[in-house]
Amino acid sequence: MDKLMLEHPLIPPTDALRATAPVNAQEAQRLLALDPAEYWLDLARELTWTTPPATALDGTLGEFQYYPGATGNVSVNCLDRHPPERTALRYEREDGQRETWTYGELTDATARFAAALQDLGVAKGDRVAIYLGNVPEAFIAIHACYRIGAIYSVIFAGFSASAVRDRLEDARPKAVVCTDATLRRGKTIALKATLDEAMVGLDIPHVVVARRVDPAFRLQAGEHDFHELLTATTRRADPVDLEANEPGFIIYTSGTTSKPKGLVHAGLGFLAGAYANVKWSLNLQADDVYWCTADVGWLTFPIFALVGGLAHGATHVIYEGGIDTPSPARPYDVIERYGVNKVFTAPTALRMLRRAGDAPLGGHDLSRLSLISLVGEPLDPETWHWTQGKLGAGRIFLNNTYGQTETGTAWASSMVGLTPTRPGSCGHPLPGYRARVVRDDGQQASPGELGALTLTEPFPCLARTVWGDHERYVQTYLSDFPGAYAASDAALIDADGLLWVTGRLDDVMNVAGHRIGTMEMEAALITHPAVSEAAVVAMPDDLKGSVPVAFVVPRGDAQPGPALEAELADAIVQGVGAIARPARVIVTSTVPRTRSGKIMRRLLRDLLISGEVSGDLTSLENPDAIDLVRARIADGRNGKPQGI
Repeated sequence: MDKLMLEHPLIPPTDALRATAPVNAQEAQRLLALDPAEYWLDLARELTWTTPPATALDGTLGEFQYYPGATGNVSVNCLDRHPPERTALRYEREDGQRETWTYGELTDATARFAAALQDLGVAKGDRVAIYLGNVPEAFIAIHACYRIGAIYSVIFAGFSASAVRDRLEDARPKAVVCTDATLRRGKTIALKATLDEAMVGLDIPHVVVARRVDPAFRLQAGEHDFHELLTATTRRADPVDLEANEPGFIIYTSGTTSKPKGLVHAGLGFLAGAYANVKWSLNLQADDVYWCTADVGWLTFPIFALVGGLAHGATHVIYEGGIDTPSPARPYDVIERYGVNKVFTAPTALRMLRRAGDAPLGGHDLSRLSLISLVGEPLDPETWHWTQGKLGAGRIFLNNTYGQTETGTAWASSMVGLTPTRPGSCGHPLPGYRARVVRDDGQQASPGELGALTLTEPFPCLARTVWGDHERYVQTYLSDFPGAYAASDAALIDADGLLWVTGRLDDVMNVAGHRIGTMEMEAALITHPAVSEAAVVAMPDDLKGSVPVAFVVPRGDAQPGPALEAELADAIVQGVGAIARPARVIVTSTVPRTRSGKIMRRLLRDLLISGEVSGDLTSLENPDAIDLVRARIADGRNGKPQGI
């Protein structure tokens, strides 16, 4: 990693972002050094409370409370406190449908839908499942839950019936809110039909359906039409005062086990973390036009749009569908049409745009764009430079961040307009967080030394438990390094204090006594003109302990075969060193990925070692990739060409 870092000097904030930063550089350094509990108590003063917090922290990791005794309501902070005439949402759908919502309209609809839920018998502590895409109804339904103290659980609109059922069985909601269908890359995805299949035999009292796609859609007996229910409800529910540590929502995260974990986040604790995260990672202003491209089913969207974003009162662009449909120019169309000046997206999206080339950029006025922030997986430096230089014409700041569903924020980031970044890094721990990279024995690693990433102190937005199974929470996150939260990710902190997350700990390999992370090998591959995407995993080796194996998705004009494989192996050696030479380079037309676009490296590792996959597959978007990759692996073992 040293070579990769030394090649890229620190990138300072742009003058435009520095001019609008919420504090000066000296104050930023003071906040970074401040005791976390003192910082979070100070931050809480920027929010609206019924009973303001008098104390920051009570307890320690595993059993803690933040702002004990303080009360308030999330929806008040995100909706009621903003000028009603200000534009809140600019909604656009893949087929061109558009809507505009002011904060006043959104607040009114939320309060009335909250009353409608109450009339259906939904009360504080009851669960409500939200099975929606990126539509205005998602904002209304979720903030209606916040308003009355119901615990919501978002289910990703791309999940299978089996995955939906797992989550319904665990949360046992009193109501489900869904749409009849959603659009995705020119196809109609029938959400209600999937929900019907998932609900067979389950006792869920109420189903509320927003009809948005199919004019001929008909409700079943006993179901409720979202908009008819809203129209018929004139009463506005008053916001319920909730204690800061009471649960706000459950969000399920997949892992290596078959049962997804229902992580529980405190409502107001999550608000504090998300508000602070948006403040520093986006420096979101009330007059900004801002687009978070994530799906509502992934925690990125609640952090950076639904809660953290709305709490800052900006205008939000929300897009339903594939952002590259009908062409890769669609994102540039959206940015130009609404005058977007800040974007939050994933490295996968930027790699997709880069792969499409520079031609779609032509003719688009993106001059207002000043910032692109990212989260989701390591960003290769090559894509960083293309985005900053080509897409951003050299004037934007590119802020790669890091966080997890469990942490409730992208807690590592630049403080936009205040602190620098380095291409490929994830910024630095933000105020209020204490990170430590440790060796296997728990001792702190030296600067530049790869180890296990941990967080040593609680913070308000850290998940408090696993729904119905606190022991699983303790064993999963708090048992590896006593006294610290274990992220299960491999990382290092460089001499400038910047964090580099190289992948899951399973992706760090020990090759003949040398610890090597996959990120730098993948970065070396991505720079090759024949490579579109790359993933490197470890394969056990009797002599060396483990050896790297590279999976490569080629660009359209690449010529797969032994010559290309040898060339790509040399690219890793040139970029990282001879110790990193891969045992194999497997060229394949696709790789298994999640519905948010991440490559599922653990499945590649499973296929490589055993030929079979295990664990939770509910987030797998392209099951056909399993057989294709398995065949490519077998072709190589049989001495056949490994090309497509």
